Amino acid sequence: MKNTNLIVLFIALLFVGMTYGQRRKKDMIEEPPVEIAQNPKLVVGIVVDQMRYDYLTRFWSHYGDGGFKRMIGEGFLCKNHHFNYAPTSTGPGHASVYTGTTPATHGIIGNNWYDKIRDKEVYCASDENYESLGTETEAGKMSPHRLLTTTITDQLRLHTQKRGKVIAVALKDRGAVLPGGHMANAAYWFEGENVGQWVSSRYYMDLLPKWVVDFNASDRIKAYKKEWNTLKDIKLYVESGPDNTKYETPFDDEENPVFPHATPNLLSKERDFEILKYTPYGNNLTADFALEALENEGLGSDGITDFLSISFSSTDYIGHKYGVNSKEVQDTYLRLDLDLERILTMLDEKVGIGQYTVFLTADHGAVNVPAYLKDEKIPAGYLDMDEMKTKFTDFLKYRYGTTDIVKNISNYQVFLDHKVIANLDIDLEDVQEEIAMELLGYEYINQVFTGFQMWQNNYDSGIPYVLQQGYNQGRSGDILFVLRPGYASYRTTGSTHGSPMIYDTHVPLVFYGKGIKKGSTVNRTEIPDIAPTIATLLGIAFPNGTTGTPIAEVLD
Repeated sequence: MKNTNLIVLFIALLFVGMTYGQRRKKDMIEEPPVEIAQNPKLVVGIVVDQMRYDYLTRFWSHYGDGGFKRMIGEGFLCKNHHFNYAPTSTGPGHASVYTGTTPATHGIIGNNWYDKIRDKEVYCASDENYESLGTETEAGKMSPHRLLTTTITDQLRLHTQKRGKVIAVALKDRGAVLPGGHMANAAYWFEGENVGQWVSSRYYMDLLPKWVVDFNASDRIKAYKKEWNTLKDIKLYVESGPDNTKYETPFDDEENPVFPHATPNLLSKERDFEILKYTPYGNNLTADFALEALENEGLGSDGITDFLSISFSSTDYIGHKYGVNSKEVQDTYLRLDLDLERILTMLDEKVGIGQYTVFLTADHGAVNVPAYLKDEKIPAGYLDMDEMKTKFTDFLKYRYGTTDIVKNISNYQVFLDHKVIANLDIDLEDVQEEIAMELLGYEYINQVFTGFQMWQNNYDSGIPYVLQQGYNQGRSGDILFVLRPGYASYRTTGSTHGSPMIYDTHVPLVFYGKGIKKGSTVNRTEIPDIAPTIATLLGIAFPNGTTGTPIAEVLD
């Protein structure tokens, strides 16, 4: 009996042990590994110059399945995405996307701006210290030296001990230089004029790679000089206005701004490559060159994350020429959709499906042509800066006895000469307020703020918030003025941008690929949120001036 009990006890213990072991083994198998970061082989950042958010929705029915629709259907769309600063222009836009902050911190306060220290206008990417590569002109004398902070691309280079490659490509120099950051392996941009070459700066390298030299030496670039007709039957473009309107700027040698565009300069294979920028073929050229970089630089070919920055600039040139409501803009986006499809297809082949991450956004939006809006009885119009300066000069002479008190007016800012003000024994804050009140009385100026207001207050909403985020204490002016909604200082044809208004701030943001959830949000997101979102995904340090916040909904 005793032996029987021992046998039963032994069997029971054996059963319990087996059950525990199986459960423990099962728990060990099912327990997911701890992941603190994703490691896509390649991150591709795409910036579409002057892309309003509603270009996604307005042309949606015309897009194919492999471009915008693929990214949005399989990725994450931020529907309420905004620039949170002004001026909304190309240089600050690209800098803000990649630094995770605004001009208040990164210092790129415009494409050009008045340098208060040097007493002259400077360009955001120019640098006389470095010679051009690929051209005998000064088109390559560029660097990111005016950018005061690191970029997400810099942080990737630092994190990987420079083993991760960074290549930046754009028709515009600033569209490549600023995203590439301070540590890019290379940045390339296109010199038009009568040159028609991809160029760079000795800031990055001593010689152009053979694949770039070969690309330039081939006849590929000449092949883009061809007639521009619509991709689809123009009668299907019901989402845009008439083809021939007074709100568009024709090419030289064109009687009217209508399809097909086939001027002698566009068809010439030997001159005026600048004209390519004003056609969708500029985007085709950019995509082709970027794909050459992908293959020849071996991007995404190993386990160390690389970064390819692509900026499509022709959308901006065409928007400035024809305007938001034009059939040219619509056709450009339908063709861009095909370029995106080509890029995604090549990424699938060269890097691997599920092995790369992409984000797509814009550097600013655009206002509909104010002349068109005005004709449609919407409040809109133009500020005549020359007329304003004449009236303003009379005020300065009457109030202060001299015009020397003002050094510069640009980017909707007034720069004062502080030494002259001190010599006149006038309080600087009083002068700022007096001039602000004068400007507020001018027709079409809606709001005015002083530098002291920008320094002393902490705005968290509305136009003052947007202006303050763009106000750099060392570089910005003494008085900032804002035009009425729908107004611009521009010609009466084509669209422009630069204001703190919603049409200039609301742009798309799409994330796609490895580490990205599928979905969308209508919560407000802002341009400086992009870089920290990518940094969080990669598990690397944020750019050192970051003021944005990772978008939690995006990350898988």
